[in-house]
Amino acid sequence: MDVVCLDLEGVLVPEIWVAFAAESGIPELARTTRDEPDYDKLMNWRLDVLREHGLGLSQIQATISRIDPLPGAREFLDALRERAQVIIISDTFTQFAQPLMRKLGWPTIFCNELAVASDGTITGFTMRCPESKLTTVRALQSCGFDTIASGDSFNDLGMIQASKAGFLFRSTEAIKADHPHIPAFETYEELLDAITAVLRA
Repeated sequence: MDVVCLDLEGVLVPEIWVAFAAESGIPELARTTRDEPDYDKLMNWRLDVLREHGLGLSQIQATISRIDPLPGAREFLDALRERAQVIIISDTFTQFAQPLMRKLGWPTIFCNELAVASDGTITGFTMRCPESKLTTVRALQSCGFDTIASGDSFNDLGMIQASKAGFLFRSTEAIKADHPHIPAFETYEELLDAITAVLRA
């Protein structure tokens, strides 16, 4: 049985931190896993910036409430879920994901958890497991599933390369150049066709 594993931000919804950087007027927060492969380093740096500016969870959630899925994402996901089981595997957090999952029709998501103080200050974060995307794909495979994976960033490469088939979607030119063996697509139609071909093989 096949399970399709998708990244969330950049694939189905806009990058949360990029949107928040624009709304907060703090351009350095636009840095994402497309720029920094070490997620722990990136998140700890983000939390330092938030503390420096006195910002907390409520301000980020207010931005998230105004984020809509990327054009065509809901239709792509609905069509894909007619063909296979789909799990979104994301390095985002439950406190960020819920309103986005509502707009996507409540797909299954595996993500992480923020530690939040009573005043709304984000004090830390807990990852589900080390290398969560790759580890999740390996766990699914250990249960007898074949995985097909797609994402756009450095932190998606592990699950993409470990899967029966993997695809880059709207990735950076640098990542595509460094991994020319991974098929790369720019439209949902192309990605759906590629995944469907693997499912039918």
